[in-house]
Amino acid sequence: MSLLDAPIWQDPGTWIVLGVSLLSLLVALAMHQVIRKVLRAPPPESAPAPPTPEPRQSPHD
Repeated sequence: MSLLDAPIWQDPGTWIVLGVSLLSLLVALAMHQVIRKVLRAPPPESAPAPPTPEPRQSPHD
């Protein structure tokens, strides 16, 4: 009996787990590529700087 003849390969749960694992890996690779592309892109030139908040005065001063 070889490994390929083992009864585990006849179980539908095995194929479900392998399929979900493969799908998870593919989604992770796609997300990795998108994140790298976003981080490597130059910043937009027309983005205004956010306003700086004024320091708050305490009511006791």
